[in-house]
Amino acid sequence: MTFINQLTRLPAATMLVALCCSALVAGCGGDNNVSGPIGGTPDTTPPTVLSTNPINGATGVAVINATFSEPMTAASVTDVSFTLKGPALTTVAGLVAYDAANNRASFVPFSALAAATSYTATIMTAAKDRSGNALANDYVWSFVTNSAATVQPPEVLASTVDYAVLAGASITSTGATRITGGVGLSPGTSLTGFPPGIIVGIKHIADPGAAQAKLDLTTAYNGAAGRTLGPVSVAGNIGGMTLPPGLYKSTSSLEISSGDLTLDGLGNANAVWVFQIASTLTTSSGRKVILSGGAKAANVFWQVGTSATLGTTSVFKGTIMADQSITMSTGASLEGRILARIASVTLNGNTIVTPTP
Repeated sequence: MTFINQLTRLPAATMLVALCCSALVAGCGGDNNVSGPIGGTPDTTPPTVLSTNPINGATGVAVINATFSEPMTAASVTDVSFTLKGPALTTVAGLVAYDAANNRASFVPFSALAAATSYTATIMTAAKDRSGNALANDYVWSFVTNSAATVQPPEVLASTVDYAVLAGASITSTGATRITGGVGLSPGTSLTGFPPGIIVGIKHIADPGAAQAKLDLTTAYNGAAGRTLGPVSVAGNIGGMTLPPGLYKSTSSLEISSGDLTLDGLGNANAVWVFQIASTLTTSSGRKVILSGGAKAANVFWQVGTSATLGTTSVFKGTIMADQSITMSTGASLEGRILARIASVTLNGNTIVTPTP
């Protein structure tokens, strides 16, 4: 009697086990095959560090992180494998966290770093990928902190401070949008979706009040874009980070995805954040900007070189000043202002409230 004929006499569960065992040569190994796909070559390639913030040789630092070329074993990315040293090779105490969604390790010092001081960060070969491959060599880079505290003043909004929504071409709303604060439009005249949307505040459509607010917006936009005091470079996805007050500069786009962004005022209710973004600002669905340590939405400013899009049900804080358009997807909410210099504002059942000073 053949092996297959014998199987037909076995209970179903036993037959399944027997078939799997008979097929081991074809790759039926279940979880034992952890190195790669069935019949594939085991992963023996060491991971690498793709990028760091701050970059090697940079001046100015607010967050220290490294992005890897592939997913890492979280247990191997700790304060043992990710270290920071200051003058005389003194070790800086801090918290190391691994963001699996972005293959990124972050080092947050327990105390503020000294001004005008060189620091060296190291990712050691103890850091391993999920196949157990270690970095081929220690990855070392250095940076210098700013020469003094770079306290940013708030941006002067002038008459624009009274507006929750301001646009150049049109304002369109779908669904139960509720705006608490002024609405302005100039030189465009198309305001649609109110009702059913509700505006609790002043409304200026192509009148002198809206025209003046647009002029004041341009002044504030240019003021934020022109700041140069102690900029800290950021790029790509800043979700999952915790940022202290300061000036943050991106030469391309910024997004908040795969994690929430926390702005920590460090106990200072007057702390200010200014983000200079050369192109787009985007948040993914459900992501949040979280304020902690006394931070206020009134002191957060986002200068966007092109357009901004807030994802579905996302929760945002601060004043967005976009050169072109701003879109809030379904259910997104904002404590702040959306101010579009040239193009349109598009709303979809959103809640917008001007911030408390």
